Amino acid sequence: MTLRLPRVYPIIDTATLKRRNFSPIHAAAALLEGGAKILQFRHKGFWSRDIFAEAEQIAGLCHSASALFVVNDRADYAMLLHAALHLGQEDLVPADARRVLGNEAIIGFSTHNDDQMRIAESEPVDYVAYGPVFTTASKDGPDPTVGLKGLAAVRALTKRSLVAIGGITQANAALCWRAGADSVAVIAGMLPAECTPQSIRSRAEEWLRLCE
Repeated sequence: MTLRLPRVYPIIDTATLKRRNFSPIHAAAALLEGGAKILQFRHKGFWSRDIFAEAEQIAGLCHSASALFVVNDRADYAMLLHAALHLGQEDLVPADARRVLGNEAIIGFSTHNDDQMRIAESEPVDYVAYGPVFTTASKDGPDPTVGLKGLAAVRALTKRSLVAIGGITQANAALCWRAGADSVAVIAGMLPAECTPQSIRSRAEEWLRLCE
């Protein structure tokens, strides 16, 4: 059965929030209050005890809100947190992650070109992400942008849920959906110029209204 993802897929990036001097826990709570039904915890640095405790608290918030909680990169922490897992091209291969997490876990996989998408079709993953569709500042050394034409072209390569990634804003999200994306992943676009619980909740509500 094909996994159906929410149309908007917020990502809590710890590095971005640190630059904004705003707590990932408070951001998660605000996004969930704004109606988010999926949250990815993206932490690219060392997983200290404090980071794990932060992720654990966000996992609890997601559980209480009946939202899917996703951990980036780390199968071991996803297992400990009873979370879904999102893998990149340089992470543990999906088949090995599946050995860690079991058959019931949800696993997503990022791809950046047609060849990677074709390879992903043979991997035991539940959804695939593709991009960057547009220029992004959220990733160091990003892959070349694929554009809306590239996104539309790979729609024919997979029957799995397809997530558009990279530079997604409220102004271009609908273009991604029309090109075939089932969902759009958003990092910076979820954060107003001034981050407060109220402003982030309002921003989440704005995004969800786009889906109506």
